[in-house]
Amino acid sequence: MIKSIPLIGVLCFLMFIGRAQQKDVSIQIQPYLQDATPTSIKILWQTTAGEESIVEWGLTPKLGKKSKGTAVDINYTETRLHEVKVEGLKRFTEYYYRVKTAKAVSDIYQFKTPPFARDQESFKIVAMSDMQKDHNNPDKFSEVVNEGVLTYLEKEFGGTLPDNLAMVLIPGDLVENGTKYDQWKNDFFNPAEKLLSEVPVYPVLGNHEKNSVFYFKYFSLPENGSPAYAEHWWFKDYGNTRIIGLNSNDGYNNSSEQYQWLKKLLEDTAKDKEVDFVFAQLHHPHKSELWIPGEEDFSGKVVALLEEFSTETGIPSIHFFGHTHGYSRGQSRDHKHLWINVASAGGAIDNWGEFEGRDYEEFSVTQDEYGFVMVEVDGNREDPKFTIKRISRGNETEFRENELRDSITVWRKERKPQPPVALSPNNETVHFSGTTLKAGAFKTNFKDAFHAASHWQIATTENFEKPVFESWKQHENWYYEENRQKDDDLSDEVTKRLVPNTTYFWRVRYRDQNLNWSDWSNTLTFNTINSTKK
Repeated sequence: MIKSIPLIGVLCFLMFIGRAQQKDVSIQIQPYLQDATPTSIKILWQTTAGEESIVEWGLTPKLGKKSKGTAVDINYTETRLHEVKVEGLKRFTEYYYRVKTAKAVSDIYQFKTPPFARDQESFKIVAMSDMQKDHNNPDKFSEVVNEGVLTYLEKEFGGTLPDNLAMVLIPGDLVENGTKYDQWKNDFFNPAEKLLSEVPVYPVLGNHEKNSVFYFKYFSLPENGSPAYAEHWWFKDYGNTRIIGLNSNDGYNNSSEQYQWLKKLLEDTAKDKEVDFVFAQLHHPHKSELWIPGEEDFSGKVVALLEEFSTETGIPSIHFFGHTHGYSRGQSRDHKHLWINVASAGGAIDNWGEFEGRDYEEFSVTQDEYGFVMVEVDGNREDPKFTIKRISRGNETEFRENELRDSITVWRKERKPQPPVALSPNNETVHFSGTTLKAGAFKTNFKDAFHAASHWQIATTENFEKPVFESWKQHENWYYEENRQKDDDLSDEVTKRLVPNTTYFWRVRYRDQNLNWSDWSNTLTFNTINSTKK
């Protein structure tokens, strides 16, 4: 005979099981921040179990307010990924928060909401990429974040982390293999938890993510791209700057929808009077000095759109990229547009000579080193500007302790140098094998600006519609650990072989280190002959 169990016994048993389940819940991935606006922010975290998704928050560590969200399965186990959208916030304000699932409660962290563009607030961004685990150097990403980014910010600026840093941009390759669940926790989120718990992170897909479902579950990015491609491409405004995320991977880089979306977004941005700068991020380079096989044609199409946009609107732009494991900084010749490779934050360095490379005229600096890029944006509407700083951790040969290795500042407003004076040859006859063009000194009305580039042209017509000779040289060209422009003062240029018995026109313009071109110089002429004899 089966005896019935008293109801009170059943209830006690269920309560015991419930308490045991609550007690067993623990946080696997500490809270991290996503998709911040001046009035809201998304907070995500991962637990071993539990459906409860609560964020307690407030203006002081006492908190006092509470927001609830949802929990989703992450890998067909009891593990849960929690997401809470905290709303009703004040712009450019620092808040305290912690997350709670059953008995699992996080430490108290802080975050800061973005400003509106009209607030004219300045802010800083970190851009870094390719932190996928190198098994020969498995702790490098943790070092770049904790001894690099966090130590640098504390030393340079003091104060709280959210007050010093607005966002983290990652142009792809966050993990070695995006389809492997454990890599996300062990190799990305855990090493960076002190950074990502207080600063929103905005990644784009690299090839190592493999278009994994885990990427799209772990990140809650702006859903303002093409509806059929949610989170593949998107944009986010912070103050006076528009950030654009793109997907340069196979299967998406040939998408006319992504290209047309970007084209339309840039057209709309051109009409937005509150945008002073546009920063795009995508994984693959258009050109790579350390690793030519990594180049992608799609990235070149993106660069062309950004160049055209910057020249037509006067709004400076950048494309941040990775894929090549090293740092490079370049600039477009005819446009106020920067090319910045922000790797490597963990992936094995692409050392000089290890792969096929090329010395491209766009690039001024290339370094086979670990590190990250700081972007300091000045929100002053009277004279806005941004500064790029490469902070290096060195490489296996030479360690660097957060060393400033490169820097450039770009102003929103034009700061033209004075047009140079073309000197010689002037109505002279020269040998067709070539001559030396000479121009006067660099002059500017702006403090601290210096001569950073020269652009020379020779043509057979005075309108220079089809130059027969063109040369663009910059004041530095760090390639293979050597400055190939050393001792070039940029005031003269040797031409190539020309056609004999021809009249030529020539001119030059100068650029400062802030990407401002002068107007063209006066135009001079010269004639060529077969012989130096008259």
